[in-house]
Amino acid sequence: MSLVLLSLAALCWGAVTPEPMIQCASEMGPSPEWRVRHTLTPGDLRDLRVESVKSSVAMEDNSILMNISWTLRADASIRWLKATKICVTGKSNFQTYSCVRCNYTEAFQTQTRPSGGKWTFSYVGFPVELNTLYFIGAHNIPNANMNEDSPSMSVNFTSPGCLDHVMKYQKKCIEAGSLWDPNITACKKNEKTVEVHFTTSPLGNRYLALIQSNIVIGMSQVSENRVTRTSVLVPVTGESEGAVVQLTPYFHTCGNDCIRRKGTVVLCPQMGVPFPPDNNSSVLSGWTPLLLPALLVATCVLAIGTYLKWRHEKIKMTSFPSAMLLPPVKILVVYPSEICFHHTVCYFTEFLQNHCRSEVILDKWQKKKIAEMGPVQWLTTQEKVADKVIFLLSNDVNARCDGTCGKSEGSPHENSQDLFPLAFNLFCSNLRSQTHLHKYMVVYFKEADTEDDYSALHVCPTYRLMKDVAAFCTALLHVGQPMPVGKCFQACHNRYSSP
Repeated sequence: MSLVLLSLAALCWGAVTPEPMIQCASEMGPSPEWRVRHTLTPGDLRDLRVESVKSSVAMEDNSILMNISWTLRADASIRWLKATKICVTGKSNFQTYSCVRCNYTEAFQTQTRPSGGKWTFSYVGFPVELNTLYFIGAHNIPNANMNEDSPSMSVNFTSPGCLDHVMKYQKKCIEAGSLWDPNITACKKNEKTVEVHFTTSPLGNRYLALIQSNIVIGMSQVSENRVTRTSVLVPVTGESEGAVVQLTPYFHTCGNDCIRRKGTVVLCPQMGVPFPPDNNSSVLSGWTPLLLPALLVATCVLAIGTYLKWRHEKIKMTSFPSAMLLPPVKILVVYPSEICFHHTVCYFTEFLQNHCRSEVILDKWQKKKIAEMGPVQWLTTQEKVADKVIFLLSNDVNARCDGTCGKSEGSPHENSQDLFPLAFNLFCSNLRSQTHLHKYMVVYFKEADTEDDYSALHVCPTYRLMKDVAAFCTALLHVGQPMPVGKCFQACHNRYSSP
């Protein structure tokens, strides 16, 4: 009887005691509880997670929001927990900072939920911009007293670009064509022509169809004001079957920076040739008893031939595993600070990735790793994993860069840590080894004019874009071929021996 009464009492207690919920509002600056000394304060959070979600409420610009969820630690200090404060700092072209305070509607009576499991809450409300690094910090209230350790938890979150399945609904992405499905089909009509079909978009009326097979073999522009299924014949200068067709739109909202779509070129289907009418059916009917055994024999021969061909191909694949597609070439690109990052380095990197089947390593993309490892260790590590090291130089960088880059990110004035001299001295010492010299190349966008400080680079293979683009791409694909080291070692020796 007593057990029944206890069970009923527990049920009644659970019915009359509501579970804590949260009510969140903006709070900039320190919380009021920070000014008061507390005998006991709650501990830190157990877990903090962040993800981007599509807003369920229609908004004018930012329809992608940050979903922040946190889990409370199951200990006795939860009894003094009143609220949790969350602050978000965004770093992109400009820095943003905002905080919210989420008050708990009820005091916590238990360390875990009555139904089992830990107390978990979530807040949706911070807008998410494209390709932005966010620092999210959270702590419980009341805070720790002054001169005491204040428990808190923080995580980093980098928002993806327009190709992400959530971010594609952001307004800027929609204007760049993230929801546009051109449904590209391309086929090879003959040795000199590729026919491309696609669906146009209401966002613009101009498109560029590009055919690529290691290099660009054909292109053609299309203008269409209506939303329709259109086609274009692209003249090509090489084998097009299996090539990639890239469709670049030029929308009013994104100009030359719109999302590009790709497809694959296949053979065009052949039109069926009708058989002539058969006027000798009576004659053929007499040959039917002879045709059936002949057809059976032909089927058996075909089956045996297919089996033998399959067996031959299987043995061939087993004997020659090297016929598999080779992985992309890893390339470390180093450049002096005088070169404009946006107009020179970025364009060169895009060329390597799109036309030379390469995976590029840049210091700008790994600032966090450089800060953690140090520049010498980072350069040494990347040199070991890279297949090629390219010294990117240009003797015509000041006019265009200073006029258009200014003080923006990627300009020569913004690059506070120039790794080029360090990389030159560090890698030049490795040129004693026969196994290392093949890695190094020098690339110019203008006439070759190496400064005296880097005269050792004269002995390394030098290419000028776009004049030597064919030889340059060929050299990238021949990874691992040795070359003489005597002259290069002597140049490095002179470099280090010079006063």
